[in-house]
Amino acid sequence: MLFNSYYFVLMFLPIVLALYYLSLGIAGRSEENKQDKYHKLSLWVLIISSFIFYAYDNLYYLVLLVASILINWCIAWILNNKSNTKPVLILGILIDVGIIFYFKYYDFFVSNINSIFRADITLRNIILPLGISFFTFQQISYLVDTYKGETGDYGFTEYVAFVSFFPQLVAGPIVLHSELITQYRDRSRWNFNSASFAKGLYTFALGLVKKVIIADKFGQVVTFVWSDIAARSSVDMLLASIFYTFQIYFDFSGYCDMAIGIAGMFNLELPVNFNSPYKATSINDFWKRWHMTLTRFLTRYIYIPLGGNRKGKIRTYINIMIVFLVSGIWHGANWTFILWGLLHGILQVLNRQFKNLWDRVPKAIAWICTFMTVNILWILFYASSVSEFALVLGKIFAFDGISITPMIEQLFIMNEIQMLLNMLGPIGAFTTLHMGIYMWTYIIIAFVIILIPKNLHEKEFRPTTMKAVISALLMIWAVISFKGVSTFLYFNF
Repeated sequence: MLFNSYYFVLMFLPIVLALYYLSLGIAGRSEENKQDKYHKLSLWVLIISSFIFYAYDNLYYLVLLVASILINWCIAWILNNKSNTKPVLILGILIDVGIIFYFKYYDFFVSNINSIFRADITLRNIILPLGISFFTFQQISYLVDTYKGETGDYGFTEYVAFVSFFPQLVAGPIVLHSELITQYRDRSRWNFNSASFAKGLYTFALGLVKKVIIADKFGQVVTFVWSDIAARSSVDMLLASIFYTFQIYFDFSGYCDMAIGIAGMFNLELPVNFNSPYKATSINDFWKRWHMTLTRFLTRYIYIPLGGNRKGKIRTYINIMIVFLVSGIWHGANWTFILWGLLHGILQVLNRQFKNLWDRVPKAIAWICTFMTVNILWILFYASSVSEFALVLGKIFAFDGISITPMIEQLFIMNEIQMLLNMLGPIGAFTTLHMGIYMWTYIIIAFVIILIPKNLHEKEFRPTTMKAVISALLMIWAVISFKGVSTFLYFNF
């Protein structure tokens, strides 16, 4: 189920919120010694709702999710109740990694075996379950922390609610047990909180606009340009690469905002996963800002166990390369993702090695270099193969003309805005004659949003009438702009 759908916004979310607070009300009116028992009812509201959310498009997904939860819970129980459990931990991690490998990488692995050894092993064309990388990593972190003795008194209901919580289930953020289960137990969160609900609704509305109004518009243009690379000019492909850089930013940032906003409506908090990554002035800075919970997971559960930076410079660089190789593989079953991870790893190593020199580069130049590097590497995310990536780069650097395909500018036109402008007479007439103004307006707005405002988590939120009106208008605008099925890009990862 998509956040950006009529069914979710107008039916699923309102019903789940009503049932959740009704169940909390029952717990609140119960005798004090029975409140914890009745509070489980609210957790089961979240669990069942999350299962419905996950199974909406494919019941097969739910079977896998439930099986994964049961297996990991059994392994966690053994880790909590038996001694000499390191082999059990290793077994649990291998099972989780094996599940990801089978569903996400089996066909990729077999196709490469067939290509290298001229074999004829049959591909299985396995359907990739949504969010499998996210909820599996989340459970691996739980197993490791259980082995360390940090999860001893958690119950089964709390664990299931932790793994399946629908706002973050299919595209993150990757949440730790200490961040969510402790909130489930916090009695101060067992009541409706108007301030939290208002901030959640406001954040959700902003995220929805980022996705529906901004990311999807850039995405339409990217799809058009990439549909016939040979017919595009160098400027067309350069713009398309920048538009994809904007698309993936607003798509993922929008999802993170919506996830945090929905959690806020339940008086719960999810960790920040986005911190203006395109403000970064180095690759190292970029990874401190982009997909922060993935970076945290890779650091805590791979980089540090490998030795981190405690075993000398060479070993540190090797550990960095391993982490980014894992990051690339985690993102997708394609050589493009592996190359993307390796290149980011190399840049991280170079950034560390020449940090003193890089720090002396003027900030504006450092930002331009970082942004364009990130932009070029994002092409690997969109390209279907390394050869297509090379083709696009060759097209961009061919400098074969400065013309822009007219259709690119036309795809940015917003009919509802043009209709309003037409009511203003001369302004509407001007935009009708100069349709390219929509494209450049989109580009300017995108740069302004990613570079100037503070993030919501950096500002104290105060509910006001103006913010309520803005939230309502943004929600209405986004809802009436729903068109077809527009999945989030990170659903594929």
